[in-house]
Amino acid sequence: MPGSKASGRTRRTRKQPSRVGLALAGGGPLGGIYEVGALLALTDSLEGIDFGELDVYVGVSSGSFVAAALANGISPAQMYRLFISEGADAALTPEIFLRPAFSEFARRAAIVPWLAVRAATQALRDPFRRGMMESLATLSHAVPTGMFDNGSIDGFLGRLFKAPGRTNDFRKLERKLYIVATNLDTGASVTFGSADRDRIPISKAIEASAALPGLFPPVRIGGEYFVDGALNKTLHASVALDEGVDLLLCVNPLVPFDASGASRNGRTTIEKLSHGGLPVVLSQTFRAIIHSRMKVGMDKYRRQYPDADVLLFEPDREDADMFFASIFSYAQRKHLCAAAYRKTRENLHARAAALASRLARHGVTLRIDRLDDGKRTIDDALTDPRPLNVGQSRSTRVRQTTRDLAYTLDHLERWLAAAR
Repeated sequence: MPGSKASGRTRRTRKQPSRVGLALAGGGPLGGIYEVGALLALTDSLEGIDFGELDVYVGVSSGSFVAAALANGISPAQMYRLFISEGADAALTPEIFLRPAFSEFARRAAIVPWLAVRAATQALRDPFRRGMMESLATLSHAVPTGMFDNGSIDGFLGRLFKAPGRTNDFRKLERKLYIVATNLDTGASVTFGSADRDRIPISKAIEASAALPGLFPPVRIGGEYFVDGALNKTLHASVALDEGVDLLLCVNPLVPFDASGASRNGRTTIEKLSHGGLPVVLSQTFRAIIHSRMKVGMDKYRRQYPDADVLLFEPDREDADMFFASIFSYAQRKHLCAAAYRKTRENLHARAAALASRLARHGVTLRIDRLDDGKRTIDDALTDPRPLNVGQSRSTRVRQTTRDLAYTLDHLERWLAAAR
């Protein structure tokens, strides 16, 4: 029986296993940290689903880091140790995101003399028609397009994905991975990993998808320039739904902060965000824009893909820690990740009745015993490997056993390092 006319999908029979996908929105390093915490909670609370064995992964901006890592067999627990923990395993340091874009500065500085001559010539040629400010505006071409070097991100991920058992090539992945960026010159969304965009390295696609204008220069790929994939859509969930996904889990880490509500409930002493200055005002503005756009998208998905279950997980709008957190402190990273784990568990628990039937259609069950355990923390999710599911194939069981062994060896190595 035909399904959504937009996707061309057909309704899956009961005997056919559901196709499961994951869509991760952007949000800078802060958003990636939240997504790791949320995924740890989902991994810990959902039975019958393995986030390293999904059919389709879609990542936008910082979500592309996490999606690509999962598609490469890096579990949420391993991501925690790589991206968040301050121990010996930690590899993603703040300095990777904060290296000045010296090459961009040099390119712009090199054209300053030419621009100055051009501006002076324009002013002298027609001094009464052209104001001084209009002539000086010519010098705006010398302003760098980004402050930090995103090439270091490509280099870090390139090394990470070249490790044994991983790949930096879309075509060699066992699962579908799509990373969305925006073509700067056309404004159109571009999906890397699709048939005509799968020959570039995964790390390069992530660099392009995460190139937030103003912070990072546009990324050149094949003569075209690309910037942050969130400029058009927040989630780009339709990329996964068009692949025939039956169950799509979505994580959006950025929501507008309700300062008034948080103040009334004693969760913050800041009631007016304007007191926080321009950075706070811009952060709230950006969050409000992308979140309202995402709500429109979610309504559209429900209409266009009526046969698919699309489940969204987001932070609490009164969470001051999420809004004001600093990513440059390891303690803050760990605190934020733990808060994301806790919030996602609360979300699952509150929606358990509604979610249970929708998840059951796809062979997934909620671990109510774990959700009812108020003492369960993120440390439990990091140290408790998932049991093998009865319905897993032999190859999946082997891969899961290998991952569980890796967890054990990781913890042994950390214990030995601490003992030394």
